[in-house]
Amino acid sequence: MSDATPTYSRDEIEGLFLGAARDGQVDLIEAFLDAGISPDTLDKRGYSALLLAAYNDQIDAVKLLLARGAQPDLRDDKGATALCGVAFKGYIDVAAALLAGGAHVDAANDMGRTPLMFALMFGREDMARFLLEHGADPELRDGEGHSSRQIAQRQGIDSLVQLLQTHPKT
Repeated sequence: MSDATPTYSRDEIEGLFLGAARDGQVDLIEAFLDAGISPDTLDKRGYSALLLAAYNDQIDAVKLLLARGAQPDLRDDKGATALCGVAFKGYIDVAAALLAGGAHVDAANDMGRTPLMFALMFGREDMARFLLEHGADPELRDGEGHSSRQIAQRQGIDSLVQLLQTHPKT
């Protein structure tokens, strides 16, 4: 039996930290941050701890990471921010925390799609309303030239089409 303390590689430590963020293990996240790990550590797909916590609806982890300096608009390998991910999933509480933490409401991914566009594409009316209330621009166009208004029409979701037609242009 060995008394040696186990050693972990930097990749293993980062993997444990990112897993803690994904799973919302706030005490463990805090311990990693206190030990000096960057809140903006990325996995091999470009997912940061904040992105993983947000995508998995871990509100307390999101708030902690933001409070400890995580960049709210850090992008994954496809250019998506945490707000893009929560917009299509409909996690309004997480979206509110991200916006309070400095996330840009119209930060688009590599295809030019904004969080509002994702909310519309996935029929998340409450999220679309929330984003509009927080300044999302329905006139922005994605890489294919479509605005949020056009996306709502294409999806055939009358309540969202109506919402965007009555929303003042910016």
